[in-house]
Amino acid sequence: MALSPINRRRLYLFRSNRRGYYSLWIFCALFFISLFAELVANDRPLLLGYEGELYVPALTSYPETVFGGEFETEADYRDPYVHELITAKGWILWPLIRYRHDTINLDLPVPAPAPPSTENWLGTDDQGRDILARVLYGFRISVLFGLALTILSSIIGIIAGAVQGYFGGWTDLLFQRFIEIWSGLPVLYLLIILASIVEPNFWWLLGLLLVFSWTALVGVVRAEFLRARNFEYVRAARALGVNQWTTMFRHLLPNAMVATLTFMPFILNGSITTLTSLDFLGFGLPPGSASLGEVLAQGKANLHAPWIGVTAFCVLAFTLSLLIFIGEAARDAFDPRKSGESQNA
Repeated sequence: MALSPINRRRLYLFRSNRRGYYSLWIFCALFFISLFAELVANDRPLLLGYEGELYVPALTSYPETVFGGEFETEADYRDPYVHELITAKGWILWPLIRYRHDTINLDLPVPAPAPPSTENWLGTDDQGRDILARVLYGFRISVLFGLALTILSSIIGIIAGAVQGYFGGWTDLLFQRFIEIWSGLPVLYLLIILASIVEPNFWWLLGLLLVFSWTALVGVVRAEFLRARNFEYVRAARALGVNQWTTMFRHLLPNAMVATLTFMPFILNGSITTLTSLDFLGFGLPPGSASLGEVLAQGKANLHAPWIGVTAFCVLAFTLSLLIFIGEAARDAFDPRKSGESQNA
């Protein structure tokens, strides 16, 4: 499908912003790698051969008896005894990092938290868990949470802003008063109170934050609909008897999507920061979950182990900086003064 001249110009402007363009590629590459975290960081081998048969422990559980052991329970591949049983009659292919986010290294040469070493590249936390593995899994859940919250809240916010801006009058007035009251609620305090009543999890946090985060795009979409609802093509559509919802979402929404797409990277940035903040305070994901906020809290609690706090800070700063650069590039690409929309209007 061929792009229109304006969209080609926007794509050219986005690519011209080298910082934002390369940031997008770096962020997508990191996110893609994190999606397959089990193949990068795992305490199970990716593949092993035993007595001429192939096994995939990373995807399937095998009892120890399959490899000549004594127990019917799942094989512990990090156990030297099991390792010797397998290598005596076969071979093992390990992932790059031999730890999951919840794997405890029981063979540390020093008390946990252990400093970076050839075994644990970024060290361990105070429970002996590998920091690099926790960061990888935590990055994945943070980005997935942020994307889900951004998409869902944007859908609700776009619909609410479209209704306000298109119908105007009392609909707009009452909706604005409601949003002013709703936006003034102390969200963090409500989250803390509810977290003490219900054990939070991924979906519970997503639903609760969605209740309060949908207002982010309402003002932007409302302004675009208020500006464009009296344009000639909208009046012509009304005169021809076109359905109001068709007019809103087929003819007016594309104008509002320019500002919406510009804001989305910044909303994603805020969503990731919100989850990290809640995890840092202990009101986010369940204890033991892989979380950047939990790694940050570990750094605060173990100031004598600076590698924990420095790692969490660098990962968060790098991730949020990438999203900011992407947002700036998108803003420049959709700027009508640069994309030539004002001349083409």
